[in-house]
Amino acid sequence: MAIYLTEANVNSLLTMDMALDALDEVFRARAEGKVGNIPRARLPLGPTGRGSYNLMAASWPERGVVGHKSYAAGAVHVMLYGTGGEGLLAIIEASRMGQVRTGAASGVATRYMAREDASTVAVIGSGYQAETQLEAVAAVREITAAKVFSRTPERRNSYASRMSERLGFDVQPAESAEAAVAGSDIIVTVTNSAEPVITGEMLEMGVHINAAGGNSWTRRELDTHAVAMSDIVATDDIDQAKIECGELIWAADGGHFYWEQLVSLDRIVAGLRKGRNTPHQVTLFESQGVAFEDLAVCARLYKMAEEQSIGTRLPS
Repeated sequence: MAIYLTEANVNSLLTMDMALDALDEVFRARAEGKVGNIPRARLPLGPTGRGSYNLMAASWPERGVVGHKSYAAGAVHVMLYGTGGEGLLAIIEASRMGQVRTGAASGVATRYMAREDASTVAVIGSGYQAETQLEAVAAVREITAAKVFSRTPERRNSYASRMSERLGFDVQPAESAEAAVAGSDIIVTVTNSAEPVITGEMLEMGVHINAAGGNSWTRRELDTHAVAMSDIVATDDIDQAKIECGELIWAADGGHFYWEQLVSLDRIVAGLRKGRNTPHQVTLFESQGVAFEDLAVCARLYKMAEEQSIGTRLPS
């Protein structure tokens, strides 16, 4: 009998450490060819609708699960199925899951690509997704301080106060992106900006960048110079990046980046490629937010919910 997990159910079960562990495991399985993934498809809702209907799917037969995530107009759900003929296992409300999973992807990239001694972070953006970005980075590195910049002073001040209390280190609002980035070992961008918020001129040697906000070819958080300065560029799914990663598409079209340079993060996690060769390299993770990441976290949530008898049983 399938179960239905609400946002409250998910929030009671999900932790950042669990999400990081789930993603680390699924990236390793992906490197071994054990995980299938279908990039996001977007169906316009037309003149009477708003935005698009988005659909993405993945399979992990070794773990006995396959499923898809769909969302439109703020409603997000994952449908989880068994691969052994069980049919539907769970319907999971997935807004909170997506927030944590997106942060965890940047956390995994940071674990394998940032300098071991990285201790300071710049966060560009102070919205819903920015919280779990910093939380995930702090889970994999000994962070001592962070700075945040966003366009609205009230929002960045609130973010700084809230995250300082939550994470136990000093988070300060910055007056500009340049001020936030200066002296930072790790940069996180999580905005919906169509124009670059980080330029190559801002970057210092040895920095690691998590670009987590742009999942459309119409958006760019980094300019072409910043992409060209990056010695190692990784992403969670190369096929999806070729469709949606605006900064890489722009850089490739201008001849400043070649798709052959792009490394799949699963190869780095599995030890098949290095995420960093020297402390002085600039490394970049382009987060696309892919279905196999959702599948891995939701499979864990389903197992935990079953063990703890959490959720609503659906009629057969």
